[in-house]
Amino acid sequence: MIEIEKRKLPKSTFEITVKVAWEKINEQYKKAFKELLSELNLPGFRKGKVPEKIGEKEIKKEAIHDRLVRKFLPELYQETLKKTELKPIISPKVEMLKSGDNIAWEFKFTIAEKPEIVLGDYKKKVKEAKERANKAEIWVPGKDAPKDAKKPDQSKLLNEILTSLITTVECEISDLILEEEINRRLTKLVDDVQKIGLTVEKYLASSNLTMEKLKERLAKEVADTYKIEFILSEIADKEGIKVEDSDLNKIFGGITDEKEKNEAKANAYFYATILRKQKAIEFLTSL
Repeated sequence: MIEIEKRKLPKSTFEITVKVAWEKINEQYKKAFKELLSELNLPGFRKGKVPEKIGEKEIKKEAIHDRLVRKFLPELYQETLKKTELKPIISPKVEMLKSGDNIAWEFKFTIAEKPEIVLGDYKKKVKEAKERANKAEIWVPGKDAPKDAKKPDQSKLLNEILTSLITTVECEISDLILEEEINRRLTKLVDDVQKIGLTVEKYLASSNLTMEKLKERLAKEVADTYKIEFILSEIADKEGIKVEDSDLNKIFGGITDEKEKNEAKANAYFYATILRKQKAIEFLTSL
């Protein structure tokens, strides 16, 4: 009753076309209609007691289709993931390709997975980055000597290392991820600009930007941010970097408010992810 066709796109992206037989859709249609019927309020009838014949006249087909899609689509998506064995890292892009009475309905899910990462000889690249950072801190006549000529500025060192990883490690981020994050940032920017009484046009003009240039800048920022996240995670996997319970307990132990502590423990995975990234960074700076 359900046909699934999977097509691989570049950058760890997949396009899944799902065809659902009318018999299956009709089952879901009837289920959606009964749900709406149970919620229908009409004079002379108690809620949930409106006869079907009257409900068929009162409930619009568009409303039934809308309820059908909202209820059935998550189930269909989960079944699709199970059959295709895909592991998306963000919500899919969903499109309805075909719908109507007495025909199979078609949906398309565009799914982004974790990108394939080729680290290569990343340790060599990191060591070269550290050498560049060290040379930049060497004192020469005519320049003010740094406070500690033997030790480069840690932020500059980290920036040199991360820039090296971004430019040398193979890691292509799905356009779906970039599109979602760019749109999120643009929405936030619009909200922030409006709060200070500006229009987006005036903000862009004051920043000497066009919308196209802004999107290009955001695209690079988003791509670099995600690349670093994935690369550090891959390095942590490769080097067996783990977060122990004792690491988390140090954080939770420093929280005195009991409610805040319980909330933090409920988000232990979030804290573990941050700690693991920090450990990966410490590993890189120690090479």
